[in-house]
Amino acid sequence: MTSPVLEQLARYDTPTICNVIELFEVRPRTAGYMDGRIRACFPEMAPIVGYASTATMRCAAPRGQVYSSLDAQVAAFAGLPGPPIVVFQDLDDPPVAATFGEIMCSTYQGFGAAGLITSGLARDLDQVRRLGFPVFASGAIASHGHSHIVSIHVAVRVGGLTVEPGALLHADCNGVTDIPADIARDVADVAAEYVAAEAVVLDFLKTGIKDVKQYTAARQETLRRIAELGKRVRRVS
Repeated sequence: MTSPVLEQLARYDTPTICNVIELFEVRPRTAGYMDGRIRACFPEMAPIVGYASTATMRCAAPRGQVYSSLDAQVAAFAGLPGPPIVVFQDLDDPPVAATFGEIMCSTYQGFGAAGLITSGLARDLDQVRRLGFPVFASGAIASHGHSHIVSIHVAVRVGGLTVEPGALLHADCNGVTDIPADIARDVADVAAEYVAAEAVVLDFLKTGIKDVKQYTAARQETLRRIAELGKRVRRVS
């Protein structure tokens, strides 16, 4: 995937990307995205797009050096085809301490990561916000406990979604979705048309006209354009 395609994907919010993926009918509409347990710690930050650099972590009991394997983790970034998004599965259930803090996020950002997603907990949120580094977590907590990285570059389960190493992810204040690699370029290409189709009814509503017939006509035109777009992309795919 070229950098311009990733930049194009990042122009749109994650719900729009989910809507466009639905047009291709490559998976059920209730699959392919993380559930409500995973929330943006900084909802004001722009969408991020990148490739999953996966890892697992435990914090509940002592085991070797805290944050061991961090060096190996960032070294593995070079094997990804574009900007990494670090994805942690916290193996403790429930989580007992923070997956990340300021030093880890500074490290990931310094090695080119676009953001971090964890099924575990966050800390140092004021400091990480100042970095401008988007992070997603299930909550916040003060201590890192006995945090240590158990494995890297393995399939992980986060927010009900299985994430394979190298999966293409899109995330913003609404949540996180993966983008099937074989349609990613097409999703980027047709997103603008999808937004334009929705704009028909949205622009009508901005006029302030309270005419149900005109509203129905605008809504039907939006639906017609989306349906036609779906037919076209399914022929292409």
